[in-house]
Amino acid sequence: MWRNYWTVAVRALAKSKTYSIINIAGLAIGMAACIMILLYIRYEQSYDEWLPDVENTYQLQTWGPNPSDGEPFFFQMASYTTKDRIKKDFPQVQSAAYIQDNGPVFIKDGQATSTEDFMFTDDDFLKVVSLPLLTGTTLTQPQTAVITQSEAIKRYGTDRVLGQTLTVISRGLKRDFKINGVIKDLPKNSSLKINAIMRLDYQAFNVANPQFLTCWGCQSGWVYLKVKPGTDIKLMQGQMGAWEKRNIPDEPVGDIRYNAGDDQEWHFINLKDIHLGKAQDSGMTPGNDRRTITTFGIIAMLILAMAVVNFTNLATARAGQRAREVALRKVLGANRKQLIVQFVGESLLISAASMLLALALAELLVHPFAAFLDADIRLNYLGRDGILLPAIGLTLMVGIVSGLYPAFFLSRFQPAQVLKANRSAAETPGSGYLRTALVVLQFAVSIGLIICTAVIYGQTVYARSADPGYKRDHILQVEEMARAQLWPLAEGIVDRTKRIPGVVAAGLTDIGINTNNNNNNFIIPPGSKKQILIGQYNVGEGFMDAMGLKLIAGRWFDANREIDDATTPYPPDPAIEQAIHDRGMNVVLNQYAVRKLGFKSPQDAIGKVVKGDMVGNDLGLMDVTIIGVVGDSRFRTVRTPIDPIIFRKVRTGPSWMMVRYNGDPNAVKDAIEREWKQVTNDVPFNAKFSEDVMGEAYEQEDARAQMFAAFSILAVIIGCLGLFGLAAFTAERRTKEIGIRKVLGARTRDIVRLLVWQFSRPVIVANVIAWPVAWWLMRDWLNKFDDRIALGPTPFVTAAVIALTIAIVTVVGHAFKVARANPIHALRYE
Repeated sequence: MWRNYWTVAVRALAKSKTYSIINIAGLAIGMAACIMILLYIRYEQSYDEWLPDVENTYQLQTWGPNPSDGEPFFFQMASYTTKDRIKKDFPQVQSAAYIQDNGPVFIKDGQATSTEDFMFTDDDFLKVVSLPLLTGTTLTQPQTAVITQSEAIKRYGTDRVLGQTLTVISRGLKRDFKINGVIKDLPKNSSLKINAIMRLDYQAFNVANPQFLTCWGCQSGWVYLKVKPGTDIKLMQGQMGAWEKRNIPDEPVGDIRYNAGDDQEWHFINLKDIHLGKAQDSGMTPGNDRRTITTFGIIAMLILAMAVVNFTNLATARAGQRAREVALRKVLGANRKQLIVQFVGESLLISAASMLLALALAELLVHPFAAFLDADIRLNYLGRDGILLPAIGLTLMVGIVSGLYPAFFLSRFQPAQVLKANRSAAETPGSGYLRTALVVLQFAVSIGLIICTAVIYGQTVYARSADPGYKRDHILQVEEMARAQLWPLAEGIVDRTKRIPGVVAAGLTDIGINTNNNNNNFIIPPGSKKQILIGQYNVGEGFMDAMGLKLIAGRWFDANREIDDATTPYPPDPAIEQAIHDRGMNVVLNQYAVRKLGFKSPQDAIGKVVKGDMVGNDLGLMDVTIIGVVGDSRFRTVRTPIDPIIFRKVRTGPSWMMVRYNGDPNAVKDAIEREWKQVTNDVPFNAKFSEDVMGEAYEQEDARAQMFAAFSILAVIIGCLGLFGLAAFTAERRTKEIGIRKVLGARTRDIVRLLVWQFSRPVIVANVIAWPVAWWLMRDWLNKFDDRIALGPTPFVTAAVIALTIAIVTVVGHAFKVARANPIHALRYE
């Protein structure tokens, strides 16, 4: 019996080659897309699972979901002081470590080179986060270091570096570390990004800035914790409110009470949950969100469902061709159960063939797919991440689901009705409505995906081209300026840069193009007792011209006015800081800061005096005079809200130098590098063009948008395959009707119009279904952006036109072929 089923199934596939090719190709594309998306989802969910004892390893994060002032924030970082306080009050914590990236300069053979992901820690970090060691030991004491294998080879030419000295310059001081161990290179699916870890004494490291050691609002590093096995983290989290009250002191500002715990809360987050977690700010590596992962999962299911719908549609459409076969089998004694088993078996055969083709496609595409995403995505068949069992399960599921309805449908035919004359094209009542409904569903999905793709593309283009409030082109952003060894030289570097041919302006700044630093301070408006959180950034005199900021009211800083200068030396000099505090400070605000401080207009703010702790070291409030207002600028991406900003002028200290230029970009960059090397050899030259900086900022966003578009196109292709096959069988089934119409005087264009209209109606209905769903989804997605495109009718109308065009192009060939046939042949069809 089974051999007979197999023979019949193979012959049925061979007899209807078009049907077989469309079904197998459609299912294969759907399965391949599903496999690729599921590999991506599994990869995104696998972050940090490779770490030993990851179940007991946590990161302490700082959240501000409901700040009294400003925007909500969710930082992966935490202040230095939280580590010891947590360890002291929670006996469940076995060990803890603070780790920080100060970007030190690497020194070897007298040559300075920049570093990436060279971390400082205050404890034995490898006892907290169990990074796998290749050789050596952990960070047993201060002035020891571990380095990754690839970084050791890069810096020393070999990975046999135990006992060698790693020399760096940080905060102007040369520091030597003995290399204790070599660790494995961290995989890409890691929330950690580390090339070397150096342990030092943080009390001595911050002797020039002791406030950092006790500051609760200074998030500039990460706190990691190792808890005892079996620890109830939810219980610990529930005790954090009482912990905050015990540990965080009030910090009165004048007669205004302030407590850092009022605007912040701390959360224990397992390392496996960081990548897709709520906190995505200040991470070592770019994160993702669960909504995006869910979206791609839904797309995978939709693509697969469309392929299944194709099978169901085509199987029921060609049922008439197998009606006599079913009738004869029933006459010869076959029961309905046997027929159902036969047709489901045929469906499983098609599903199995499709899966083999899908796996072949996945093998070909997985490496380009992984390279496109810059991810370690692999196609394994066996093991924990193997897809062999899921592939078998998917084959069975698709085969049964896609074949079950056609099997029940075909097995319902009655021999007496089918074997009567002229009833070979028997149809079960209602099957045409089902096919129409499934076509509507397919095109509703396709139209929805086209709309979403158009909106995502439009927002992506807009994000790059939206007016940022400054002139983004022709800017070179020079990094490394904050090095302590450059403090005495910074002003000279700026002056040398200004004299280079092609340079229009140059200025120092603590906020540049898509820089990831945030520096906020509380300001008290005139006559108020309320503190307003405002971003505070040091800039040089030439910053406004270099960035192309627009002056709205008042004036910019003047080099000849001493009160405009707020430069403090490094190391700090208490006498100079006290003098600046006593005399007051002039500042420039952006428009958002003006509104936030309650002034009626930019002009109204000019000359007003606000209060703020602008110098630090517990000197208290000082007078801050507003001398100018510039336009709002979006220094970061459109996902990040514009900051209210206070600019204050300094001559040295900021982290970046912005250079506006004309002419050949590379020639200007090379000239600046030559001047740089004449001034210093202790700090390497590192600069990026503004276009490159913004390109990197939107790189991940672009990759996801392109992925979405690619899988949307696949869904449309699958829908077209199904429509193509359905149009072919429908045209064939209506051959006699069309012949009669032609005999009665119908012209070719009338027949074509009739058939095209039949397949256009479901597309129109599909638009009615898809538009409101797509509008709701895209409105929610766009609301994540601080600056966004308007959700107008263009993408919806465009999607409708594209879908209608696809439908017409798909069926018009069959329509012309049938419409132009000789009526004599049509009337002899049966």
